[in-house]
Amino acid sequence: MITLLTDFGTADYFVGAMKGVILSINADALLVDITHEISPQDILSGAFTLSAIYQNFPGRTIHVAVVDPGVGSERRAIVVSARDQYFVGPDNGLFSFIYEEEKDVRVFHATNEDYFRQPVSNTFHGRDIFAPLAAALSKGVHPEKLGAEIRDYIRLPNLKPNIIREGVLEASIIHIDRFGNCITNLTREHITDEMIARGVALTVNGRKITSFQLFFAEGDDASDNLFAIWGSAGFLELASFRSSAAEILGARTGERIEVLNYEF
Repeated sequence: MITLLTDFGTADYFVGAMKGVILSINADALLVDITHEISPQDILSGAFTLSAIYQNFPGRTIHVAVVDPGVGSERRAIVVSARDQYFVGPDNGLFSFIYEEEKDVRVFHATNEDYFRQPVSNTFHGRDIFAPLAAALSKGVHPEKLGAEIRDYIRLPNLKPNIIREGVLEASIIHIDRFGNCITNLTREHITDEMIARGVALTVNGRKITSFQLFFAEGDDASDNLFAIWGSAGFLELASFRSSAAEILGARTGERIEVLNYEF
């Protein structure tokens, strides 16, 4: 099984070309589209989306993730081995949550051009490098044959919230979904039920959010009502019932959040 996650969209030929390359190498491959609607070049959003889905797939699944503003540059092509699965894509932080969540991770710099599609385009490594690498893995090629193991792979900064001063935790928005819900990097490890009961609050772009709900339709359905809710991926989300929290907040991926009245 090979999954595909990109920021390519579906209006152009890019995704189809990747599938064609994979099937030309392994006609028995089972291809699963995760999404091709990651915002263009939004590595953080792609990293979150990958982290939200990979544990739902069985062992030996191969995930191809391409959100690659550095295509054609010196950035490396890598294969990540973790959780009895493989992850194929650019070394730009796209697999950062995998590095954080999994204990036994091995990363290989894919340099063996025998497994690339030739000639390699400087603008389409998804087709010419990542797709054939995934197909090779699906045929039983071991990652050691693709290149040397590395330890200096790229991690995105500030994946976890940090205390910036007494009583204030700094967090960030790591993804905005199609409903305008703002997924943060806050988990129940950072905000407990006891903290919520004591009156913890969140601020984004000058807006203060003090309401925590169990489901979307629980409270006031005013168009500008904002609340926090635990999402299905395990992260705290900022939402507004029947409205876009992102639009109300003027927020985007990477936006800073302050958690006030924060106590351990």
